[in-house]
Amino acid sequence: WDDIPPSSALEVISEEEAVQIIAEPLLPLQSSTLRDYVDHSETLAKLVHLGVDLSQVEKRQKAGQLLLTLDFEKDVKKILLFLKDVGIEDNQLGQFLTKNPYILGEDLESLETRVAYLKSKKFGQSEIAQMVSRAPYLLLFSVERLDNRLGFFKNELGLSVKKTKDLVIRLPRLLTGKLEPVKENLQVCQIELGFQRNEIQQIVFKTPKILTASKKRLKQTFDYLHNIMGIPHHMLTRFPQVFNSKLLRIKERHMFLAFLGRAQYDPAQPSYISLDQLVSLPDEVFCTEIAKASMKDFENFLKTL
Repeated sequence: WDDIPPSSALEVISEEEAVQIIAEPLLPLQSSTLRDYVDHSETLAKLVHLGVDLSQVEKRQKAGQLLLTLDFEKDVKKILLFLKDVGIEDNQLGQFLTKNPYILGEDLESLETRVAYLKSKKFGQSEIAQMVSRAPYLLLFSVERLDNRLGFFKNELGLSVKKTKDLVIRLPRLLTGKLEPVKENLQVCQIELGFQRNEIQQIVFKTPKILTASKKRLKQTFDYLHNIMGIPHHMLTRFPQVFNSKLLRIKERHMFLAFLGRAQYDPAQPSYISLDQLVSLPDEVFCTEIAKASMKDFENFLKTL
């Protein structure tokens, strides 16, 4: 969910107001590839020069036709200057436009209004730049939609304005992706996994990715940690990063520790191992410092599984 740019702009942008894609292409696409037009189109030639990957652009719905209707001097230049103002570096422009060519067809005033809105919500210049480069579709959304989104996370999670801001700076796709999976994950955490509202608040704030993780993976990881390893809810709330780890890694390490008689996750005990140590250390360090064993022992143990 996280890092795959949408195959069609319309997937992420379900709201009607989102992308006003030019409806009637002025130039029918006679050819199947934009490459064939580069020699005849100054706009395409200059975009290629900027580093735009046309083979990617043409996979996006109507993006090819859009680019062929634009005049570089009249339409494109002002958007490039706007993006530079926002904080997209010269060497990032090509990559940015490859992911979101639609921004070139947007009305400059609307784009400026959206940035002004984010500034009015006290997002700093560098924060906005970071958000826009990490969620390229962000500026295609109307102020109403951005406002609704911020409101949703603030109310749904009971976060302060500052914490809500912090959350979307760290995972700006929360403002551009669909809300359904997010609502479902919040329900799963509360109803199926049994976390309290204030625990969910802490978990999401520490690891926003949980909001967009696969439900199946969340449940499987929780089931193993809670029911097999016996980790209580309050400990999982303290180390929610564990949900971002591969379940196989958790299992292998836990079973190795259990085999050695070292699987102790109670902080009140002297031989306590934190969830953080369990999952985040590289194998070498995990073996020598946590399991007090050699890499060879670990490798041999894994062969028996």
